[in-house]
Formats: sequence, structure tokens, C-alpha cells
Amino acid sequence: MSFQIKSDKKETENKTIRFPVPLINEIEAALEGTHTSFSGFVIQACEYALQNMVPTTQKKDNLN
Repeated sequence: MSFQIKSDKKETENKTIRFPVPLINEIEAALEGTHTSFSGFVIQACEYALQNMVPTTQKKDNLN
């Protein structure tokens, strides 16, 4: 499944996060002409990452 930028509005809560400037520039360039906000992109990217993560097993064992 490939990542696709889409417009979406949902109930939200504010969080503060710092991004490296080069990453911000790349994201903003990718968003040109999409009618999608920076926040919308970050939300979609996080959802995509969560849905496509390789599951970890026995998280407690990894902490030791």
C-alpha cells in the first residue's frame, strides 16, 4: 500500500513538536497543490506509520 495525501478534518488536540528545517522544506514541497495542511500531512503520515509498523514481540524483553 502506498502513502497518499488526502484532505480530512477530525476532532483535534494541540501538541508541540519540533521538525528539522530540511524535513519541513521537503514536506511543504510535497504538499504544494494538494489542499492539505502541514498538520494534516503529519497526522496521515503517523497513521500510515502505525498501520505499517512491524509488530514488536515481548516489549518487556527489549527493555532489559
